[in-house]
Amino acid sequence: MDVIRSKNIKNKKQKKNKKDKKNFFSVLIKQLFYNKKKNKKNLFDLIKDAQQNKYIDPEIKDMLEGIIDITKQCVKEIMVPRSQMITLEANYTLNQCLDIIIQSSHSRFPVMNADKNYVKGFLIAKDLLSFMRNNTENFFIEKMLRPAVIVPDSKNVDSMLKEFQLRRHHMAVVIDEFGAVSGLITIEDILELIVGKIDDEYDKKNELNIKPMNSNTFHISALTEIKEFNEKFHTSFGNQQIDTVGGLIMQAFGKLPKNNEIITIHNFQFKIMIVNSRRIVQLQLKVLHNHKK
Repeated sequence: MDVIRSKNIKNKKQKKNKKDKKNFFSVLIKQLFYNKKKNKKNLFDLIKDAQQNKYIDPEIKDMLEGIIDITKQCVKEIMVPRSQMITLEANYTLNQCLDIIIQSSHSRFPVMNADKNYVKGFLIAKDLLSFMRNNTENFFIEKMLRPAVIVPDSKNVDSMLKEFQLRRHHMAVVIDEFGAVSGLITIEDILELIVGKIDDEYDKKNELNIKPMNSNTFHISALTEIKEFNEKFHTSFGNQQIDTVGGLIMQAFGKLPKNNEIITIHNFQFKIMIVNSRRIVQLQLKVLHNHKK
């Protein structure tokens, strides 16, 4: 009898927990999608209580809080700023485009006009496949552009996500109140606010700033800290005014260099692989034979 009574109590608890869990999600959905006057504090309290009662796990709690948070943010707060955008130019050759695509591992690129004042359209990397076996003389980048999606930097993130879903776009150019390009936003940027960092086939858990290509050639992010570079190559570059490798190279050139420009500092040869209108993005380093690592 005690065994039967114990099973009945257990079954009742399970049914109650299931009912409570169902009620929680019903209330949450109503608050999120049907209640126009959302009380954020009540929503956060509801989610916190649900996690404490083990209706949801910590990961789901973080995700739900992320959904609520995006309603309070505008795209300006999460966009990739213009200084960090990797772009192509309307006069680039096929090989110039491929160099940047391979180095960056991105799939979509804003294409700027010659003065870099505005985005003429988006180039999708897969659209270049048809030129791999054909005569590259037929390549003309402007014929391949997809229309650019333009949004103001004041646009709410939740509205931006809805627009991405409805229009089936993945990227938008962000402009300021004067119509100037201020950054770039992707659907991945928004989703990462909700679910955390999204790794694709090109991402690594600990992405390397310094990537060896062979025994004496490396690809280096220009944002790599001088300290990390010095530790890797047993050097003593830098001063109080310079924090990154990109800053070091800019100082050595005395200007913003162009793609494919080369400079040698001591026993290191640096080649500019990707540069935008404001800073160096990616470098290739060749360690000369007489340097001991």
